[in-house]
Amino acid sequence: MEAIGSSQSCKDVNVEALAVAVFKDEKASAGLLKTLDEAAGGLINRVIETEEFAAKPGETAYFLLSGKGLKAGRLLLIGCGDRGAYKAAQISRMAGTASRFLRSKNATSIAIVPRADGDAGKVAQTAMVGAIMGLFEPDKYRTKDKEQRELLRIAVVIESGDKKTLQQGAERGRIIGEAVNLTRDLANEPGGYLTPTILAERAQKVAKKFGLGIDVLDQRQMEKLGMGSLLGVSRGSDEPPKLIVMKYEPRKAGRKKGLLALVGKGITFDSGGISLKPGENMELMKYDMTGAATVIGAMQAIAQLKPSIAVLGVAPCSENLPSGKATKPGDILRAMTGKTIEVINTDAEGRLVLADAIAYARKLGATQIIDMATLTGAVSIALGDVNTAILGTDQVLIEQVIDAGREVGEKFWQLPLDDEYSNQIKSDIADIKNIGGKKAGTITAAAFLKEFADDTSWAHLDIAGTAWSDTAQPYRSKGPTGVALRTLVEFIEGSARQNGN
Repeated sequence: MEAIGSSQSCKDVNVEALAVAVFKDEKASAGLLKTLDEAAGGLINRVIETEEFAAKPGETAYFLLSGKGLKAGRLLLIGCGDRGAYKAAQISRMAGTASRFLRSKNATSIAIVPRADGDAGKVAQTAMVGAIMGLFEPDKYRTKDKEQRELLRIAVVIESGDKKTLQQGAERGRIIGEAVNLTRDLANEPGGYLTPTILAERAQKVAKKFGLGIDVLDQRQMEKLGMGSLLGVSRGSDEPPKLIVMKYEPRKAGRKKGLLALVGKGITFDSGGISLKPGENMELMKYDMTGAATVIGAMQAIAQLKPSIAVLGVAPCSENLPSGKATKPGDILRAMTGKTIEVINTDAEGRLVLADAIAYARKLGATQIIDMATLTGAVSIALGDVNTAILGTDQVLIEQVIDAGREVGEKFWQLPLDDEYSNQIKSDIADIKNIGGKKAGTITAAAFLKEFADDTSWAHLDIAGTAWSDTAQPYRSKGPTGVALRTLVEFIEGSARQNGN
């Protein structure tokens, strides 16, 4: 798909359809809307004056143009609500609405006019990310009634912008948007089609295509390293576990030395193990590897954007199934660090695989760790599907991640991690236990991971409530959302800028 950043006049952009942001209480009597209204024969003014179109967020008005005022033969107005609230999230959603709507009308080339203030290159990037995210569909395995229409060219038009800056922004947006959609594609795969072995193969293809280092540890290697926590989860499955390790090395490093590790939970299917989940909605547990998918997608983007800091991607991958070999409630596992874990509930398995992965990242020299996981149902009770929970030991790191999320339009909410919460995971017969009871479930899960992050700068993202959407939106299909990837890329690039990139 061709991504273009354009400073042309909207009238001159050579595309089939033009999509334009419109704000609440805006009239077609001046500026761009007046120009477009003249080209549309007064139709824009008419739908605004009759209140058929009130510019509510996500609202659309679509026109087929017969006049000669625009090269584009079709015009889409997209409501964006209050101008003062129009920031990154709204720009992205406007662009996603444009690409989804116009693709449904068989357009193959479109131009998006975001009409946003601020850095033009950043606006172009944000709009392009949103437009490409809007194209994702979860219908991969349909044989009919499948979305087969394709957009071949998307332009983001900012008439006052520098052409080179806009093109760079659009291209960066394409890279990030495609990485998000890779994450979503992986998260959408059925467990039978994406075993730990297949997920490792997908990671290897990404590494080969984009020039990343990669190492995939098998069960024997994990046994030698003493990864009893991770292996305790995989024990019930016939599918062997894999530990994916991807590495990005900058050609020119910045001033400060250090190694950031992204660690993502990769449970390719989660039945709960012996502590079996209820059958209702268990099919969604194919997305329990979204953390690993986010790591792979982020590494693909990083390899192309080439920041000046080294980044490690670690994804512990396993199935969690019940069998005669499966770990049982009450069993004791010994993690790579030597710490012993009493397994109270086998459905609290994500923290078990992450424990060894975090320890291994530290062994490889990670000085800063961000992990992401669909870890707890409790986070959905606390924050719903609006905010991603963030916890950790390094307040500066946490605030940097939150700020990066705000920059790209993703919301994070910090939960506390006081030492008292660690009392809930103390075990009578081992060092710790893998659940801390009904109270503060998201926090005690993070307290468990804290035992393995130790004194390393560390932040934990619980994406269980935000990584999947049960309903479609004008700007996005239902299903996997790809949450946190944009934030991670923004954080990494911000760190690179601070490091002298």
